[in-house]
Amino acid sequence: MSATPIVLLCPGQGAQAVSMAKAWHDASPKAKAILDEADRIFASESGSLDIDGRALSDIAFNGPQATLNRTDLSQPALYAAGIACYHALPDEIRSCPLRAVAGLSLGEYTALHLAGAFSFEDGLRLVMRRGQLMQQAAEASMGGMVALIGADEAQANEVCARAAGDGILVPANFNAPGQIVLSGSIDACDRAVAVAGDVGVRATKLQVAGAFHSPLMAPAAEKLGEALAKVAFAPLRAEVWSNVTARPHDAANPQLLRSLLVDQLVSPVRWAQSCANLLEVLNTERKVGDMRAATVFHELAPGTVLKGLMRRIDKSCEVIPHDAPTSQPTTAI
Repeated sequence: MSATPIVLLCPGQGAQAVSMAKAWHDASPKAKAILDEADRIFASESGSLDIDGRALSDIAFNGPQATLNRTDLSQPALYAAGIACYHALPDEIRSCPLRAVAGLSLGEYTALHLAGAFSFEDGLRLVMRRGQLMQQAAEASMGGMVALIGADEAQANEVCARAAGDGILVPANFNAPGQIVLSGSIDACDRAVAVAGDVGVRATKLQVAGAFHSPLMAPAAEKLGEALAKVAFAPLRAEVWSNVTARPHDAANPQLLRSLLVDQLVSPVRWAQSCANLLEVLNTERKVGDMRAATVFHELAPGTVLKGLMRRIDKSCEVIPHDAPTSQPTTAI
């Protein structure tokens, strides 16, 4: 009997936590080798960062949390942690056919590397550049983000329409049913908190560096496009789901893939729709007798954020997290 296919889920910014990937580093020579390589690459590119010469792994392992939360540091740390985790997974998992890979925002870069789009080093350099550009755009634009609890897309759009005023306010993250994040100008975010109750939802301002996935990231998107143009993209070896379209990337069209990665900075992340669409495809395959539908979902380190979101998207889909080494058996959905 052939091995059961797997889907890999790769976390994005917000999942970072002090000590992330340390358990994998200490338990697995493969994970340690990835993180050591990340330290080498990071050291060669981090001269402009105010981190007193610290290694990326030191920041990930020891924090403090406020430092790790910096966009220009959390993004490379998350990328390295996810890939280190993948290489340290038991052979019984890594030997399974890779049915699909999906990553939340920054996690899409982790997913693309695991599907063969670019080398670990090229990916880390891209992610470092992305984080730096987003940090710069955030500091220049003075934007913010607001979480809406209990809102659907129509309600989110209504809050934006009522609160935008002369500023910018748009849906930025469709994370799960009832969990939508808005992004835009600080004053518009303040008004969104005030008017959300009139629309029948709750709103809370988030402690973030800026208005990610909104038009305020346009300067970062333009410069990221220049960086992406310099990286060679290989045809994908596995299906990777796009945050922008909520559909799989065209495996043989690197130019379109680059374009979507640029769009991702200024467009909403449609994570809930991506997961729902993927599950629909798998359920259709199951109904027609394609055994690929008996697929196991795994969440790479750090944390269990994506497992929690999937529980809200589709309770029937079980996600196995790998925040740290474990003997937990695999199970199929």
